[in-house]
Amino acid sequence: MQIIPAKTPGFVKTLFPNFVWNVDTQNKELYLTFDDGPTPEITDWVLQLLSNYDAKATFFCIGNNIEKYPEIFQNITKDGHTIGNHTFNHLKGWKHKTKAYVKDVKKTQDLITSNSSNLFRPPYGKFKTKQSKQLLKMGYKIILWDVLSYDWDKTVSEKACLNNVISAAKEGSIIVFHDSIKASHNLKYALPKILDHYTRRGYVFKALI
Repeated sequence: MQIIPAKTPGFVKTLFPNFVWNVDTQNKELYLTFDDGPTPEITDWVLQLLSNYDAKATFFCIGNNIEKYPEIFQNITKDGHTIGNHTFNHLKGWKHKTKAYVKDVKKTQDLITSNSSNLFRPPYGKFKTKQSKQLLKMGYKIILWDVLSYDWDKTVSEKACLNNVISAAKEGSIIVFHDSIKASHNLKYALPKILDHYTRRGYVFKALI
C-alpha cells in the first residue's frame, strides 16, 4: 500500500535541502536509479534493456551483493553506468548507532572505490540526522528521489507501478526502481514501457554524477 506518495512533495524537499531530490534542468532528461542489486538475472536483464535504448542509469548497490556477485557488478560498470552506495547490509538507519552505520557504509565504499563514486542512498530513504550529517561531512552526495515507482510493493499492480512514473516524472526527475527479485514482476512490466514512452517523446536517460 502506498503510504508515501509516488511524487515527492515540494515541501519535503525544502525540509532537507542538503539532499539531492532531482536534477535542476529544463532539458528532456530523466535519471533512472536501481536499488538493492546486483541480483542474478534481474540486473543483467535491466542492463540489456537499458542498452537497447542507449540509456544510462545509477545503481545503488548493496555491498553484500557486490561481494556475492562480482561479475554482475562488473557488468554494471562495464556498461558505463554510475554506482552508488546503499550500505553493506541494507541497514535501517534508525535501528543502528551512527558509528556502526557509517562503518557499514565504508565497507561498501571499499568495494566501489575504483569507481570514484561518492553517491549514497539510505535504504528505505530513512536514517538518523546524525548519520546524514556524518556522511555529508565525509563528502558523500546523498541522493533521494523525485518519483517512487513502488515496484517492490506487492499491493501495487504492474499498471499502477507504471502510472506512478508516467504521471509524475518530468524533466530532471530521479526515479526509483529496484533490480531485485521482490520487485521483478512490476519492474519487468513497467520499465520497458517507461523507456519506450519517454524515448518516443525525445527524452534521454542519464546517470547521476
